[in-house]
Amino acid sequence: MRRFVLSCLSDSAIFGGFIIIERKYPGRWIIALAGIIMQFCLGTVYAWSVFTKPFEASHGWATSDITFAFTIAIGVLAVSAALGGYILDAKGPRIVATIGGIFFGAGIIITGIAYETASLALVYIGYGLICGIGLGFGYITPVATLVKWFPDKRGLISGLAVMGFGLGSGLMSALAPGMIDSIGAAMTLYIFGIIFFIAVIVSAQFMIPPPADYLPAGWKAPAGRPEGATLREALRSKKFYFLWGMLFINAAAGMAVISRASPMAQTFMNGNAATNAQLAGALMLVFSLFNGIGRLFWAALSDKISRRKVYFIMFVSQAVAFYVISASGSLIVFVILACYIYSCLGGGFATMPAYAADTFGTKYVGRIYGWIFTAKAAAGIAGPTLYARIFQAGGSYSPALLITSIMFAAAICIPALAAQRKGE
Repeated sequence: MRRFVLSCLSDSAIFGGFIIIERKYPGRWIIALAGIIMQFCLGTVYAWSVFTKPFEASHGWATSDITFAFTIAIGVLAVSAALGGYILDAKGPRIVATIGGIFFGAGIIITGIAYETASLALVYIGYGLICGIGLGFGYITPVATLVKWFPDKRGLISGLAVMGFGLGSGLMSALAPGMIDSIGAAMTLYIFGIIFFIAVIVSAQFMIPPPADYLPAGWKAPAGRPEGATLREALRSKKFYFLWGMLFINAAAGMAVISRASPMAQTFMNGNAATNAQLAGALMLVFSLFNGIGRLFWAALSDKISRRKVYFIMFVSQAVAFYVISASGSLIVFVILACYIYSCLGGGFATMPAYAADTFGTKYVGRIYGWIFTAKAAAGIAGPTLYARIFQAGGSYSPALLITSIMFAAAICIPALAAQRKGE
């Protein structure tokens, strides 16, 4: 790694009281490690459910009211990622990631204050709005930056970066319950908020774009790769909407299962309610592990066989998986296939940044992928809402699972339409 060069203060940027020192380029794997750390911290947002019962027990709030904070966070995440991508391309990744760390850590701390003051509105502001902004700014930065540093391994590096996001919830789910029992929910939130504030901001300082003419040693760009479409050009292209649709379909199915995974698992169990809940909780940790592994596996595979073929395989296989679950009453079948669906959900998110870079180039990939990523917000509303309403209407998840299977079967043609070059 080339040594970091500490420049004079005139070469430094001062942001929000933080002196951000300009550095020469470190090794690209150091930058990748920093991106993974960032994503690992941000991914803990998916463990919000571990705080649901403490909030219920202390303040008597309804589960749906507490869960709504998570819904706000995911919606704001997608919208702020689009905004963050635009700022990233204009001002650079470091400042965007730093803003993300400040907002994310502060949002967690504010949520702790909300717990102590019994303010549900402050929960929505802290965890939903402020954390959501931090998530969007923090999430978009590593994926948009690392695909530029790794043009030879776009899929692998995207998978590594967002694998951290998938695994972060597992760590929080493992640590937070014991901490809540021993020191309380508010102090747990304060501790994690401070840790994330520091870890993300420090990691953000490594988010440096490569030189304009950068190529890895001994590697030559394949002929026909796009140089860099603008956002306006991308929005005028049918391929943009094909990519958006692919991400939406894959995310809507996976997030629908995530939103109902615990009660769905319990419908296959024969034990008492307490035992079923404990077993379902253990399964959630297993599912999150497969979500993280799937991000790395599918994205790395896309470097070998193409992004299009990976999405085609995921669509075909999930059409079968959702149909089998809908027709089966076996807990074992559900667990195995749910693990696979979780892996595909993560794989879809991990593969799409590389897919966008392949299709539109890397020059403005931050803002282009940020807009594609709005599919997650739409999916986070559509998928869980569909499953909840169908279950409320008939008391069974089978119709929703069957609809999802049909949706995947109907969408099999989209990856072929999204191919950027003939013969891909």
